[in-house]
Amino acid sequence: MKNNQTRRKFLAAVSMLAAGTMMEASPISFAFLGRKLKIALIGTGIRGITFWGKRLVEEYSDTLEFVGLCDPNPGRLDFAKGYMGVTCNTYSDFDKMVTDNRPDLVIVTTTDSTHHEYIIRGLELGCDILTEKPMTTDEVKCQQILDAERKHNNKVIVGFNYRWMPYNTKIKQLLMEETIGQVTSVDFNWYLNTYHGASYFRRWHGLRQTGGTLWVHKATHHFDLLNWWLNSDPMEVFAYGDLEHYGSSNSFRGNNCRDCQHTKSCDYHWDITKSKMNMDLYVNNEKHDGYIRDNCLFRKEINIYDKMSSQIKYANGTVVNYSLTTYSPFEGWRIAFNGTKGRIEAWYDIPYRKTDQLSQEELHALEMEQNLKEVEEFKPLIVHHLWEDHKTIQVPMERGGHGGGDKRLHEKIFKLPDTQDPFDRAAGVRDGAMSILIGIGARKSIESGHPVKIAELTDLEPRQKRL
Repeated sequence: MKNNQTRRKFLAAVSMLAAGTMMEASPISFAFLGRKLKIALIGTGIRGITFWGKRLVEEYSDTLEFVGLCDPNPGRLDFAKGYMGVTCNTYSDFDKMVTDNRPDLVIVTTTDSTHHEYIIRGLELGCDILTEKPMTTDEVKCQQILDAERKHNNKVIVGFNYRWMPYNTKIKQLLMEETIGQVTSVDFNWYLNTYHGASYFRRWHGLRQTGGTLWVHKATHHFDLLNWWLNSDPMEVFAYGDLEHYGSSNSFRGNNCRDCQHTKSCDYHWDITKSKMNMDLYVNNEKHDGYIRDNCLFRKEINIYDKMSSQIKYANGTVVNYSLTTYSPFEGWRIAFNGTKGRIEAWYDIPYRKTDQLSQEELHALEMEQNLKEVEEFKPLIVHHLWEDHKTIQVPMERGGHGGGDKRLHEKIFKLPDTQDPFDRAAGVRDGAMSILIGIGARKSIESGHPVKIAELTDLEPRQKRL
């Protein structure tokens, strides 16, 4: 009886997570018959085997089981199976994994440019899909996903963990309460430090054909927050961007950080051999597919932007100024909402506006850490009403797992599924589409020199207010 109740609650939770989908369809139904939820994972990189792998096994094995792991790299597959502590079969063939095991839910954590392949094929084979952000990398693939979800009786969920971060949720609450009236404009600046920012240019993310540029891979997080905070869809975007710090801009380069004659003179040298996890997962398996985890930041094939700035107009009239810097001396972000009755200012990890003494390298490591660290600390928000003194609101904070967002996303699905969410943090296919379409539009704007209308990219019509 207890297991059946747990499964019914799980179904309710997943239905809510998919509530952001664009069509009026019946909720997800796994049709449990006295068994655990069957999950298959495609893509055994670091995000797949940690957040969507090992953590699920450790925390929720009473309600779910992994029935298959799939990856074209056999070495990473073997490592993933042992690291996650599962006994399921491993596959290089996605269709065979699905047909052999009939999973209820397929989790997609492959390279961004291949997400659409497994989302669409999984839907065709009768599975519901949970995909890592970004949902995909261009408007054609996005439309294919939209069409596939409409056609098949299954749903797509997008794992937007930043919505679940307590600090971000507090901002949402203030805006929902119209604390500063109607929001008219927003200034949003995101800073990646020389540890985190550089890491994207070492990896496959440095190639637009696999990652869609950081307009899509990274900024989709930020654009989804904007869409959610403002409760509206983007209408138009105009952008600038360039590659002037990484890639061929540098005067020297090497094969990779392990095999480079410039290790003593390069400020960006990174010794992957100090990480047992990276050695076991990536370096030891290079022989299978040639993927190099510690690639040179200055290799000439890098073709994404390292500085980005855009202006976004929303259907409700709000105008947003957004920028992303990938080689900042510090990691963090700041945002200001201007409204008809005042202004909200918020920031996260700006070093001269906080008291902790963590290094920039430690900040990057803690963002990805899944074992949440509880600390007695608060982060401030500033609320300033017109003709009044400003007020400071202290928001409890947590370290690890993207500021507590990772853990709360899992908790909602697996522990508190029947609890109503007043902040509408559910994310479905429409949410996934609207977040990437801003980045795709920005990319097109840079290439054309003109503003891009979001409605021209897919058949989705921007809504003044999210439903």
